[in-house]
Amino acid sequence: MRRRLTAGLLAFVTAAGALAGCGSSSTGGSQAGGSQAAQAQESQTISEDVKKAQESVKTSADRLKELGIEVEDTDLTGEFTYWSGFTGDSKVWDQSRVDAFNELYADKGIKCNVQFVPEGAGIDNGKLLSAIAGGQAPDLIVCDRAVSAYSYAANGSFEMLETYLNQVGLDVDSFFEGCKDIIYYKNEPYLIPQDTNVILLYYNPDIAAEAGLDVDNPPRTLEELDAWAEAMTIQNEDGSYQRFGLIPWLDLKSDAFTLPFFFGANVYDAKTNQLNLTSPEMVASMEWLQAYGEKYDPERISSFTSGLGGMFSPDHAFMTGKVAMTITGNWFSNALRVYAPDINFRVCSVPVPEGGRADSTPFGTNVFAIPKGSKNPELATLFIKFCMSGAVNEDNFAQWRSIPTSDKEFDNISLTKNGDEMYALERKIANSPKNGIPAMCAVSAELSQVLITFREGVIYGNIQDIEGELGKLQEKYQAQLDNSQ
Repeated sequence: MRRRLTAGLLAFVTAAGALAGCGSSSTGGSQAGGSQAAQAQESQTISEDVKKAQESVKTSADRLKELGIEVEDTDLTGEFTYWSGFTGDSKVWDQSRVDAFNELYADKGIKCNVQFVPEGAGIDNGKLLSAIAGGQAPDLIVCDRAVSAYSYAANGSFEMLETYLNQVGLDVDSFFEGCKDIIYYKNEPYLIPQDTNVILLYYNPDIAAEAGLDVDNPPRTLEELDAWAEAMTIQNEDGSYQRFGLIPWLDLKSDAFTLPFFFGANVYDAKTNQLNLTSPEMVASMEWLQAYGEKYDPERISSFTSGLGGMFSPDHAFMTGKVAMTITGNWFSNALRVYAPDINFRVCSVPVPEGGRADSTPFGTNVFAIPKGSKNPELATLFIKFCMSGAVNEDNFAQWRSIPTSDKEFDNISLTKNGDEMYALERKIANSPKNGIPAMCAVSAELSQVLITFREGVIYGNIQDIEGELGKLQEKYQAQLDNSQ
């Protein structure tokens, strides 16, 4: 069995490497191959950002004690290895919580040895699976690649967690129901969400007022969203655009499942192990994008967006007023705070068509996993439990407005205590019974990339028979799902 498993893992390493090569580039403004001066400037900027992050992080053992964190009464002892996929200021924060944990548990002889490993803790470049296959797996990882991580769980690369969760008393039943899509594979827990995110519609009330719209009553239906988008769009005499009300896919370039989710699509049914790529809701989401492209001309949209900066850039279209609305997550509020503090913005639930998932969100989450071959899974799970606390996540939540995985932890977070209106909306949305993490299945990572390419074909008019082409994808990937059993 061991030899057979290793062979399977090595095969998956090759597949993961090929898949990683198909991934989209960073949404940042700079591209590889720039001048040495530009690279030096970028390094200096990164260094300055890290310095600012270090100054803002307050997580420490003493502070956590003040907030009521107690050391677990455990007989566990020893060291464990932890691969973190975080970079930049998130890396600084993660290091701080590791340091706090180590100080709190020093008397128990427990120590976390953290390494910061790129490409999602080695998930997207094959490093993790190579380590597993070579018997050198870390005891724990955290990454921001939930879809890829789920594929790893489905391919037998992670440990089943139930025994370890019971040993340390971590109860995932208290988590939001929508988070459980990522926790369980075949009714067994493999992944633990560290936190989660809420997808929102951001809109500029100044532009809305200029267009004669009621800024206190943002759109709730798809028809209202389309009307707002049209009202705020300005086209020049030569046919080019001065401003768009909305480019639906602008900040969802690497996200295949969010828009279908809001339309009410169920891409995958775990109970029957069936994909549903040709459902009326899935087709309708693609037809909406197709109609948007036809109305505003995808080539003109592409020309308009070609010189724009990424989300974490002062040249992002929303920050420069070139786009009046955008659909993205709570993290964008931090980008606005850093790069465009003077921009007036509001948020609301994402508008949906009739029958869609109103006042809800697909959860996007960072996830913990224990790789196959972990030598200290109990210690790794103890650290996971430590990281579930709202107090431990305080700096993270305050900066990014990400949310805890259970409602009760909201009360331990300063944004809640201070009455932050946006955070209150996030909490309301997070409690919706319609929430979930779509398309979690054995082929989810590959299917995501394929559907992103498919969506581009729909927008640019290369795909006309949406249902028929989705049917071909359905047949192909359902066969792969069936073979994975």
